Amino acid sequence: MDNFQKKFIEEATDLINSLEESLLQLDKTPENQELVETIFRALHSLKGSGAMFGFEAISKLTHNLETIYDFVRNKKVKITKLLLDTTLSAVDYLKLLLNKENFENQEIQKGYLALENKISKLIEDIRLNLSKTELQTTEINNTVSTYYISFRPFLHIFNNGVNPLYLVDELHTLGTCKVFSNTSKLPSLGDYEPVNCYTFWNIFLVTDKPVIDIQDVFLFVEDESDVEITKISSSNLLINNDFLKYINIFDSQVSVSVEQIIDYVDSLKFNKPKSTDRAFDEKIKLFSKENTITSVRVDAEKLDILMNLVSELVTTQARLNLVASKHQVHELTLIAENISFLTRQLRDNSFSMSLVPVDSVLIRFHRLVRDLSKEFNKEINFVSEGSETELDKNIIQSLTEPLMHILRNSIDHGIESREKRRDLGKPDHGTILFKTFYSGTHVIIEINDDGAGIDPEKIRKRAIEKKIITSENKLTEKELINLIFQPGLSTAQKITGVSGRGVGMDVVKRRISDIRGEVEVNSKLNTGTSIRIKLPLTLSIIDGLLVKINKTNFVIPLSVIDKIYPVEHHKLAGSFNNILVLNGEQVPYYYLRDEFNISSDVPDTEHVVVVRYENKRIGLAVDVVVGEYQAVLKPLGKYYTKQEMIAGATILGDGTVALVVDTNKIINKFSQTKFTNQ
Repeated sequence: MDNFQKKFIEEATDLINSLEESLLQLDKTPENQELVETIFRALHSLKGSGAMFGFEAISKLTHNLETIYDFVRNKKVKITKLLLDTTLSAVDYLKLLLNKENFENQEIQKGYLALENKISKLIEDIRLNLSKTELQTTEINNTVSTYYISFRPFLHIFNNGVNPLYLVDELHTLGTCKVFSNTSKLPSLGDYEPVNCYTFWNIFLVTDKPVIDIQDVFLFVEDESDVEITKISSSNLLINNDFLKYINIFDSQVSVSVEQIIDYVDSLKFNKPKSTDRAFDEKIKLFSKENTITSVRVDAEKLDILMNLVSELVTTQARLNLVASKHQVHELTLIAENISFLTRQLRDNSFSMSLVPVDSVLIRFHRLVRDLSKEFNKEINFVSEGSETELDKNIIQSLTEPLMHILRNSIDHGIESREKRRDLGKPDHGTILFKTFYSGTHVIIEINDDGAGIDPEKIRKRAIEKKIITSENKLTEKELINLIFQPGLSTAQKITGVSGRGVGMDVVKRRISDIRGEVEVNSKLNTGTSIRIKLPLTLSIIDGLLVKINKTNFVIPLSVIDKIYPVEHHKLAGSFNNILVLNGEQVPYYYLRDEFNISSDVPDTEHVVVVRYENKRIGLAVDVVVGEYQAVLKPLGKYYTKQEMIAGATILGDGTVALVVDTNKIINKFSQTKFTNQ
């Protein structure tokens, strides 16, 4: 049963996320009936599938909420802040209840029971507020229809943990049912397999519910059954004695077509389906074998294994290229080139499979802004642009917490109170813009707010108090603002549950650096703050330039390289303060031999690889430039986590190791030492 529950948890997680997203949209447009229908269907599906797979608490909670939203969709109740807050609280508990271990937590049990009582009280109040006249009028005006449902489970439906009887039973909750089971396909005792389902059902349902509610009952068996739903009358046929006598033929296991049933209903001169609806209502084939599958769900662990295999293939392909170049066999060279082409295609396709849209984490950001703006009594619009931009799923996972912290800071420190905004001539509503877009081989994430901004002088005073800088240090406004990334620096006036403890932005920067990202802050007092994060598309493979210092191999990312200059060794040795003049421009450089303590004979001509970061350029002096190389990035291990020059390592085609240089960290480190004032 574990596999079936795992499948339910995956599908339920999607439903809960969709439910939360719809609720947040409904908060902005409470009259949107389409959103109400979406919420109702999500609750209905969670209720049915939760009961089927043993998640009774989920089923019970969603059943009570479904009752309320049934009133809403029938326009008996309006959407209120209380109802939305209660439903969003229920969403939080639904997420917790997907993990059965949480059922044993007393605090969660206590909170769940309190929420359940709150929802029951809401239902009670709604029913009390609806007058008897309204209820009677609704009952009189509700038009019922009769549907014929052919439910034919596939032979192996039990293998997926599905009990068809639960689905038949759920149909009874929609109205009045007449059910006929058919066992004509039951084999002889010698051929009978207890694990197979040989029974199918013919069902007549009288209901005032829309057809989509009937479809939802069979939502989780779309791949394990054939279901046809046909509206045969716009009235209640189950109160007609002639019709009841006619359908008793199903008791004798007789096969009757839906066309024959419709013809008989027509002969009764009952309310027929309207001609305009006939084309849609005659026969609804829900789940036929002819339906094409456009997407499949893949376990994340399997995807990680595929990515590792592709990475190993890239390394093996490099080795093949090396062998082909050594032996100079024409046919082998052609094979190596073809394998290289196929490997690149496989790599690109595999990477695209591991990319997920930024939209996948936006729901929790919307929720965070909504909850915190309510807590701080601020009016904040959260606007997102470019949410379809895709990133490596591992980057998304690592990025969520830093982004949450940045948003908390924007809400707590950035956006002012309504009164202060009015004094400054700003709109009552503050705005946080979450913007993502592609920039070459990188993705840029910008978080902009129109709040108070960062006061550089306040940071200066705080930094001096914390002895991060001295009063003699002359820093630009941008350098002062960048001090917010120093550990322990906070300018908050008071400590809150959100921020102000001096822990935060340094951790944010470290987490972003861990995934080879860069973060930059720009701010203007009383105007707003912009935080810009630059991220690689993937963490696994980079296109780089392979270079050598003596016998040690290094890889420099191609995306940051500006130019390469051959330079005679005596010019490097005789330069003042590590400055070279290249093409008439002064360029500071880093002599990597000294940094890595490589002592050996130096070639007469070395190479300076000029790399860039923001508006800075710096040269990296190496012995030899080998050429372009596709590097599979591997971590160095826990013993080298504190070094700041190397991003990882890669294995070359001949089995040797090359170190991947982190040029951004080199530039930052170098700028803070020798070239700060240049």
